[in-house]
Amino acid sequence: MSIKDISTTDLRRMKKTEGLVFQGCGGDLQEWVDGINDMLTESKVLLDGKRFSDVYRFENNGLTCLLFPFNPDVKFDTGKLAMWRLSTHSQFGGTWLSDYVSNELGGYLGERVKPDCALIGENGNIFHLAGKAAQTLKQNGMRMEAREMLDKVMSSGSYDEALGVIGDYVNITDGSESEDFDEGQGMSL
Repeated sequence: MSIKDISTTDLRRMKKTEGLVFQGCGGDLQEWVDGINDMLTESKVLLDGKRFSDVYRFENNGLTCLLFPFNPDVKFDTGKLAMWRLSTHSQFGGTWLSDYVSNELGGYLGERVKPDCALIGENGNIFHLAGKAAQTLKQNGMRMEAREMLDKVMSSGSYDEALGVIGDYVNITDGSESEDFDEGQGMSL
């Protein structure tokens, strides 16, 4: 049994993997792994004497998290696992890996879709625009991208460069669904 350290970027590359993520794991991580395995065994979720053996540890938003990936070596009752996860969510913050990646990390790499953000006609102060774009990213489950975008905006060398950074993260719109923004027309912010 081993606990391997991975990054959130590694998680975003695990599109073909599913698993169970536990958030806010403090103290001895091996005790967490043993305890979760014991609970799943007692609840008759794990079958044939199998246990999760390869577990990953990662940090996100100041929390230590554990990923118990589903692999062919671990046999479990999927329905019982889903019910167990729901009944223990308030204790362990357990969620499926795919939900965690989508909701906390902005999705899997290569899947990023820029959300629409109505900035045309807004106050042209770059800090206002960046804040509005960051809010849009967060509302779309892209917290990491919001932080990354704000860092790049703050370190940019000009207004135009900062505006370009914002445009790399969101589709700048005027808020109407019927009109498409034509980059060739320029924009009045």
